[in-house]
Amino acid sequence: MLLVQLRWLAVGGQVATILAVRYLLGIPLPVHTMLMTAMLLVVLNLLVLIAERRRTPTNLQLLAGLSVDVACLTLQLYLSGGATNPFVTLFLLQVVLGAVLLEAWSSWLLVAVSSAAFAALTLFFRPIALPIAYASRLSPPFLFASWFNFTLAAVLLVAFVTRIAHNLRDRDARLARLRQRAVEEEHIIRMGLLASGAAHELGTPLASLSVALGDWTREPAIAANASLAAEVEDMRTEVARCKDILAGILFAAGEVTGEAPARTELRRFVGGIVADWTGPARATLDDQLARDATIVADRALAQALINLLDNAAEAGATRIDVALRQEHDLLVFVVRDDGHGFPPSILGNIGKPYQSSKDRRGAGLGLFLSTNVLRTLGGTLDARNLLSGGAEVTLRLPFDALLLEDAAS
Repeated sequence: MLLVQLRWLAVGGQVATILAVRYLLGIPLPVHTMLMTAMLLVVLNLLVLIAERRRTPTNLQLLAGLSVDVACLTLQLYLSGGATNPFVTLFLLQVVLGAVLLEAWSSWLLVAVSSAAFAALTLFFRPIALPIAYASRLSPPFLFASWFNFTLAAVLLVAFVTRIAHNLRDRDARLARLRQRAVEEEHIIRMGLLASGAAHELGTPLASLSVALGDWTREPAIAANASLAAEVEDMRTEVARCKDILAGILFAAGEVTGEAPARTELRRFVGGIVADWTGPARATLDDQLARDATIVADRALAQALINLLDNAAEAGATRIDVALRQEHDLLVFVVRDDGHGFPPSILGNIGKPYQSSKDRRGAGLGLFLSTNVLRTLGGTLDARNLLSGGAEVTLRLPFDALLLEDAAS
């Protein structure tokens, strides 16, 4: 629409200038031919208005429209003195519009076309018989310098404008990513609040059950009955397991608990996660670390790895291979399975909440939570389907994010 409005202004300016020069200044011009050329721009504008009602113009359509503008301006200048006409600098307007509206290659193509048209007008044009009061003669070196000046200005303008446009696109993309991240973090906060509320609601009855079961183990009637004692011990084990599950939910949701961070070895930490996982598939660890390291046992990271193992099992995997290696200053976890892989719609939205092929409520949070845990630690998560079947999820995070302060220094 902006280009259409500017073209109307150009047509009006051309018609007014042609009539003023011919009938006010008395300079002979091929008025009819020049007015017909301006009418071509009117027809072009009408066609563009009809097309824009149906759909947004493409880059090629915009390039074609601006090329017609350059051709009409070239014809108008050819009929009115060529490069000696002071309005020859209007080529710069087409160049600037191309730099703003077109893709980079199209902008440079328009620069080449405009420069070639300017150069041609220095050699081929229809001289104007100017009155003595207006007559002047421009030397060939001056015309060459004018062409060179135009080309230089056009190149600099396109380079500058396209760079600004590129920076603006990068800024908009970065703002979009930040907005998306803010929405996801707000989602995490809501989940954390819900998990905190559930902890308060479930913590008290679980604590009461734990105390009651502890009292039952000291009852003579229960202690004398081996079957009852075993059942009470099983209940105590299940209550303790419920507490551990609840703590894992809190960590996965980003909720901070009062537990002190545990000090452990990296191989023991990852090996324990894989060994303790109780899913239906068989999980193995391929330890490719050159050296072990003392780290903080981050339960949130442990829950993220468990989520990946659970997702692989739910995708029908019978074998899950976990590779652990170091790439420069990054710690890399690669989880590879032989399951069904990710559907294309899910693969393009990895890390977004509720993106899952499962129908149950709350599905799709595993990768979402894992992604946000890694983001908190400064890491990334990438997923892809394997040509041989199954999927591969790669986690990368800075090694220093897990190291103890004394080890990191």
